[in-house]
Amino acid sequence: MSNIKEKERISKASGKWLMISPHKARLVADMIRYKKVPQALEQLEFSDKKAAGMIRKILLSAVSNAEAHHAEDPEESIVAIQVGPAGNLKRMQPRAFGRATVRLKRRSHIWIELYK
Repeated sequence: MSNIKEKERISKASGKWLMISPHKARLVADMIRYKKVPQALEQLEFSDKKAAGMIRKILLSAVSNAEAHHAEDPEESIVAIQVGPAGNLKRMQPRAFGRATVRLKRRSHIWIELYK
């Protein structure tokens, strides 16, 4: 879908500091990008990925925001989604001979916008 930004945005929603890596969240986001809301919700409902539940909650929040702001029909809108990295949690993992290595627990920000 080219030039989605030329269309009129009717609502947006975001999820911040989610405990999932951006790479894993982008795999699910790519499945629903530029689809209509009912198709996107159906794909998220039947996906067994952890990120699908998180993205589904944010998408339902965007639809609810559209209804609250008196959009004509949020079910006919197109989903634009973006996933970005948030700060990492650093955790130490014990290793041999009294050493330790750093494990990064990656987190994500997810933004969803609905366009006519």
